[in-house]
Amino acid sequence: MREYLKFYIDGEWVDPQSEGTVDLIDPATEEVSGRIALGTAEDVDLAVKAARRAFASYSQTSREERLDLLRAIKAEYDKRQGELAAAITEEMGAPASLASGFHTFLGTGHLDTAIASLENYVFEEQQGDTLIVKEPIGVCGMITPWNWPINQVTVKVFPALATGCTIVLKPPQLAAYSAQILAEILDAAGVPKGVFNMVQGKGSVIGSAISKHPGIDMISFTGSESVGVQISKDAADTVKRVCLELGGKSPFIVLDDASMAEHVTGATTGMMVNSGQTCSAGSRLLVPSSRMDEAKALAKAAAESVEVGDPRGNAAMGPVVSEEQYRTVQDYIEKGIAEGAELVAGGPGRPDGLEKGFFVKPTVFATSNDKVVAREEIFGPVLVMIGYDDIESAVEIANDTDFGLAGYVNGEDIEACRSIAKKIRAGAIYVNGGFDFNAPFGGYKRSGNGREWGAHGFEEYLETKAIVGHG
Repeated sequence: MREYLKFYIDGEWVDPQSEGTVDLIDPATEEVSGRIALGTAEDVDLAVKAARRAFASYSQTSREERLDLLRAIKAEYDKRQGELAAAITEEMGAPASLASGFHTFLGTGHLDTAIASLENYVFEEQQGDTLIVKEPIGVCGMITPWNWPINQVTVKVFPALATGCTIVLKPPQLAAYSAQILAEILDAAGVPKGVFNMVQGKGSVIGSAISKHPGIDMISFTGSESVGVQISKDAADTVKRVCLELGGKSPFIVLDDASMAEHVTGATTGMMVNSGQTCSAGSRLLVPSSRMDEAKALAKAAAESVEVGDPRGNAAMGPVVSEEQYRTVQDYIEKGIAEGAELVAGGPGRPDGLEKGFFVKPTVFATSNDKVVAREEIFGPVLVMIGYDDIESAVEIANDTDFGLAGYVNGEDIEACRSIAKKIRAGAIYVNGGFDFNAPFGGYKRSGNGREWGAHGFEEYLETKAIVGHG
């Protein structure tokens, strides 16, 4: 039973300004796993004031001082990866192999990338008689989601620290444990007093207070479109920078060639990773119409091969994060059936043998791109298959969405894949797989604005100054 009842403000673990708490539920057992304190606007104000005081000195630190700090954080992070993984499994139901693998690996990767980027980043550049200077923007408010909890915190915190900013973090209420451990890591590494601050609590309270606070210079938010819109409205009165990474309904185009079976199978099982709770997931699988029957059989077999169960065991897929999320996904599955989408695999309810926990059947629909299940982000293990007649229609279907976060193109003709990738209106396109910590990540259209990951992520936390006549 975990109890995290203090906030990290101004280099100390402090009592909240109120006595509100909330129990957190283990999504695999539906039992209470711990309790956290609920912050208020008063807690946020204390954190912002601490960050503002610290910014005066931290913004003037040298590149080498910040590199030393990041390297100290890495040493502490490496010591506690096992604890982070266990917390992620407990708080949001990620299978142990995934939590100790990709979840914590992402944190390490973002830290290593921030170090490498900082070593070479050009903060000053002479252009004729003008010196172009990149300076830290100030106090950064960070509001992060529960689905990849360490990834979403570290992709913001480490670049901010690298560029000389100070931080007020509001981690997700549903995934509070890993954030608490990360705060302990930063404290043990010797992050200067006030540079990093963390307040737990409800998004409607803490997120709103951060967004509206005049002492915050920029907001970095990852989450739903509706919340991102509200944050933008709340931040408008103080004209602060707002960087948003929102939802997706990403296309996964499989070309008509001999490798189609392999790619359909991989796309289907890939959709089920993290219980489908991934904003960039390839949730619309586009296959040649002439081979739809073959593709459906492959997707059905792949979905039914995914073992769902206890995330502390050997299951490949655990529960979704909460009862609310379970109900949302179930509602979408019911909508898909009601609107006439063909149910290829899965369906309503829990998988056989699982009577407790927020477990969802790996589900596959075959339908057209105009159906609700093909238009809206479900954020669960639900794949939608859509047929295309030719490459032009595949690109048209891929771009016929309000979102534009990611896209996937798989096939043997690499030149065709590259050509298609250039035509998809999305921020990150993955050709035949691949992974790159230095590749910028962010959305077109309603998937947000700004970019994270690698040196491109530094830009979120920097202002550009021109010193004219410096030459």
